[in-house]
Amino acid sequence: MTVIKDLPQNNQLEFFIEQARHAKPIRTVVVHPVDGNGLGGALEAAEQGLIEPTLVGPKAKIEAAAEELNADIKAFRLIDTEHSHEAAEVACQLIQQCEGDSLMKGSLGSSELLSAVLDKRSGLRTERRLSHIFVFDVPSYHKPLIITDAAINIAPDLMMKRDIVQNAIDFAHALGNENPKVAVLAAVEKVKANMQSTLDAAALCKMADRGQITGGIIDGPLAFDNAISRQAAIDKHINSPVSGEADILVAPDLEAGNMIAKQLIYLAGAKSAGIAVGARVPIILTSRADGVVARLASCALASYMVHHRRKI
Repeated sequence: MTVIKDLPQNNQLEFFIEQARHAKPIRTVVVHPVDGNGLGGALEAAEQGLIEPTLVGPKAKIEAAAEELNADIKAFRLIDTEHSHEAAEVACQLIQQCEGDSLMKGSLGSSELLSAVLDKRSGLRTERRLSHIFVFDVPSYHKPLIITDAAINIAPDLMMKRDIVQNAIDFAHALGNENPKVAVLAAVEKVKANMQSTLDAAALCKMADRGQITGGIIDGPLAFDNAISRQAAIDKHINSPVSGEADILVAPDLEAGNMIAKQLIYLAGAKSAGIAVGARVPIILTSRADGVVARLASCALASYMVHHRRKI
């Protein structure tokens, strides 16, 4: 696929979708798609050539959802289960048996799906902690912006943040960014003993110096303004290779990350896609509020990850 350096200034998510359409569809296990919203996203992605879905959940409910959408699902594998909990367990078993390249959330809650993934019996856990990644196309920013973690880890400690950062760097590599610039965010740019986020940011930078985090350029603590704006950094006399060029923003906790993400969407007109990483396979997590582009782009990001892993 075309790498991130060739991305256009605008319509970046659409670009990811278009590139993924030229690759082989990834085998995606869709978990409990029992309403029009949960099933529709998977069918749209299949129609676009992004995924090859296996539908797992109560057969009657899935067929009713398909009828509601006036969609024909006879061409797709459908595995009948009694309820959403069993659907999540069966989906994980299919991945463990190498019958899928990715998971996709249907109509169940994210926590229910992730609980099944994190169950030690699932075989999907790795040495890394699971984390969530948003990819944003922000009209006022000159390249895609990755924000983590805004959905899974509520109050990560230092070692959890280490995994969150490494997961994001590895994801950026899958998009073709060989040396992403990572801004570890805090409210201020100086290390303060009474602000844990600044201590963690400084420690993460030293961990990168010592090879405990690899593959990117990391700086922090950085406030949001001097992570995004080179001029803001100059005005504050901050000399950083990341300022104004950040590819990845690492939030100090879930609340901060979630607020940044929603502000970008509702105040800056940003478009977003989301995915969970750190498991054996990428997990496509979409919400009911997501539009068609967000759903397709999330599938495209999973495709990038799957095809990248096949190369390394």
